Amino acid sequence: MNVTGFIFLLSLHLGVFQIGYGRNASTRPAVVNIGAMFNFDSIIGRVAKIAIDEALKDVNSNSSILKGTKLSVTLQDTNCNGFLGMVEALRYMATDVIAIIGPQCSVVAPIISHVASELQVPLLSFAATDPTLSSLQFPFFVRTAQSDLYQMTAVADIIDHYGWKEVIAIFIDDDWGRNGVSALNDKLAERRCKISYKVGIQPDSSVTQGAIMDVLVKVALMQSRIVVLHLNRRVGFKVFSVANHLGMMGNGYVWIATDWLSLVLDSESPLPSETMDKIQGVLTLRQHTPDSDRKRAFFARWNRITGGSPQLNAYGLYAYDTVWLLAHSLDAFFNQGGVISFSNDPRISSMAGSDLHLEAMSIFDDGMLLLKNILLSDFVGLTGPLKFNSDRSLILPAYDIINVLGTGIRQIGYWSNYSGLSTVSPETLYTRPPNRSSANQKLYSVIWPGETLSKPRGWVFPNNGKLLRIGVPNRVSYKEFVSQVRGTDMFKGFCIDVFTAAVNLLPYAVPYKFISFGDGRKNPSYTELVNKITTGEFDAVVGDIAIVTNRTRIVDFTQPYVSSGLVIVARLEKERSGAWAFLQPFSRRMWIVTGSFFLIVGIVVWILEHRINDEFRGPPKQQVITILWFSFSTMFFAHRENTMSTLGRLVLLVWLFVVLIINSSYTASLTSILTVEHLSSPIKGIQSLAATNEPIGYQEGSFAERYLSEELNISRSRLVSLGSPEAYALALKRGPGNGGVAAVVDERAYVELFLSSQCSFKIVGQEFTKSGWGFAFPRDSPLAVDMSTAILALAENGDLQRIHDKWLMQSTCSLESTEIETNQLNLSSFWGLFLICGIACIIALFIYFLQILQQLPPAPESAAITGQDSSHSRRLRRFLSLMDEKEEQSRSGQKRRKVDNERDDEFGS
Repeated sequence: MNVTGFIFLLSLHLGVFQIGYGRNASTRPAVVNIGAMFNFDSIIGRVAKIAIDEALKDVNSNSSILKGTKLSVTLQDTNCNGFLGMVEALRYMATDVIAIIGPQCSVVAPIISHVASELQVPLLSFAATDPTLSSLQFPFFVRTAQSDLYQMTAVADIIDHYGWKEVIAIFIDDDWGRNGVSALNDKLAERRCKISYKVGIQPDSSVTQGAIMDVLVKVALMQSRIVVLHLNRRVGFKVFSVANHLGMMGNGYVWIATDWLSLVLDSESPLPSETMDKIQGVLTLRQHTPDSDRKRAFFARWNRITGGSPQLNAYGLYAYDTVWLLAHSLDAFFNQGGVISFSNDPRISSMAGSDLHLEAMSIFDDGMLLLKNILLSDFVGLTGPLKFNSDRSLILPAYDIINVLGTGIRQIGYWSNYSGLSTVSPETLYTRPPNRSSANQKLYSVIWPGETLSKPRGWVFPNNGKLLRIGVPNRVSYKEFVSQVRGTDMFKGFCIDVFTAAVNLLPYAVPYKFISFGDGRKNPSYTELVNKITTGEFDAVVGDIAIVTNRTRIVDFTQPYVSSGLVIVARLEKERSGAWAFLQPFSRRMWIVTGSFFLIVGIVVWILEHRINDEFRGPPKQQVITILWFSFSTMFFAHRENTMSTLGRLVLLVWLFVVLIINSSYTASLTSILTVEHLSSPIKGIQSLAATNEPIGYQEGSFAERYLSEELNISRSRLVSLGSPEAYALALKRGPGNGGVAAVVDERAYVELFLSSQCSFKIVGQEFTKSGWGFAFPRDSPLAVDMSTAILALAENGDLQRIHDKWLMQSTCSLESTEIETNQLNLSSFWGLFLICGIACIIALFIYFLQILQQLPPAPESAAITGQDSSHSRRLRRFLSLMDEKEEQSRSGQKRRKVDNERDDEFGS
């Protein structure tokens, strides 16, 4: 309904208001009129009335705030009625009110906000928590309490904290209830949760228990056991009474009430025992107000004034702070030269003289300035810091989380927009960096309905007589995995047995029925089958369903019960040995390293034997030939040179052992290559297959087609669809030149079953993808989690292997490996031998060089005169000369040098 229509109706009701044009007051008038509207008969209203009166006394007695100006408040009962709320708002406009405290009810707030925005009179509501009351639509509406947007965020965090995915929402069917549940749905969606069922209840107190029972019976038939109540007091307790009667307050259920329940518990405690018995284990939220000396003093003052009835609640504290907020804003308003003056709206003045008397409507001229000062407020009240953010919401929103227990309540933690769930007060967390990690989200233990400490699972199979619709592929090949029993709706096979065995391990009954998917003439598309879950046609899919990326984006899979991946199957041909077959036993690297070590060992032995063994001496050409001959003759143990040094014999002994192993391995491998029939394929792996232009087969309906074309960029014109194992064999036997295929790409599980009866084909290369088979369920389905646990249990107790052996262990081929492996000997098998030989050579050379260095004569004293560089060069030449000398000559030379030195000493004397 637009504003003009309301003004028309209300003018008829109000009559004529005679207000002069341009009524101006002094800069600081003696009295400032403000209005307040709320429901006097409600819990909030009874407390707010007293809180506002006490706040007025405190403000008017404090000369430092308004400096002599007094606040005067006119109270009006609105009864949460939209029409009456509009009437009272216009009355306040006619009595020169510069602001209105209220309204209490979110249903009234939008209507009054329209009028307030037109007449520029700020609305300060301490109880209208509807999250849709935005500053853009209602610029003069200011909420001085927390928005339900934050409360619903807290509820969503609690649900996500306990791992629940679906909830049921019961709400009051008005703007406040609908908008609150809409905000909850948005916050749950951010956490991959959802409202699976929501139902509204009429807002008036005349709703019958029969109507509530109809609602709760439907709720009881739902899967979710998490119920969120966004109601008022009268309807809320009726819902709890009926739920208790239906047995819905026992084990398995979770009830979360918004702050309407904590409001009642705070204001009217203790409640009658029969009432408390009906709400045991319920969780509820309460707007958090930090503890302080001022707050405790006000509670003591409240008890003296009221005698404890009514008891003070959070909304009473917000009402008290709202008055102070307005007082601080008015003080700043007057300090900035603001003037309280009113003028008629020129749009309405044009209608003056009519029977509607709309000229009574006047605009607060400096209303925008007062609004600006309200939004710039920054002080600490009883509820904590009163400061607004850019969205015009109070900063640092927080809630207490309460568990109803026994005859009272127990606080299990806090929620704050700063750090989420915590057992530490928000004021303490504000001094630390924000931390929203899952490990930091904590609550104390909860006594759930049914007086249990165990966290409820949060869902059951709906007891509504409906069966779980499970889609099963109607295969025409590889029926060992899954196949339909002819003439029935039943299925059998490996996958079906695994599913039924897992279902039998669940702690609850799962009623289900299998629904065939496919025409029975060809294998169906498994991607289309999985998509049926997202459209709601199937509740789950069971069969040989590969877990691939594009499917995991739309459904949830269980733990894989079969490990599988794509492999290549090719036809094998007899391998003929060629002229260079003798090189095949060793890999290229093995040949290079072996040849290098023959030379290295020959050189090392020559160095060790050169000084003492005449067979290793002679002209340079002869010594090179000796090294080469000795090196390679050790291959056949035919070396004729005798080793005389101990170090040389040690190196030769180690090397002969290495040669023995190498010769034996080479002989065995070459014998196998030349005498045993070998089968080979020109295709060595997926790279060599993709590099050719030959056709490639794949199983009809498999994801292999998409993988080959999209991931490996193989042209679809090369891909050939094959529908059965017989088609595999025929296409492979024909080959690419006769209308067949060069190879077939399929999942390992199918290929192993295929090769169990087709012995002329083998797997070539390595498995080039890693995946598995699982059962598909809708996203965030709790059944997928429980089924995964059951599959793991089957694997641990051996039942999964027994089911596999029952259906898939039937091989008619020999027990030889189904994969082609190279017969070449690689360096990796012999590097230990070469390492030992290398270490022996290094140690022998090290000892030998030490012996040579000990035989070097000391440098004569005259060497110091000629310089150090020439001394080093002479010493090096002497070292090399000593290595080349025969050992007897070296010893005689040492004796001659010793005699010469003695003679020089005698002559010097």
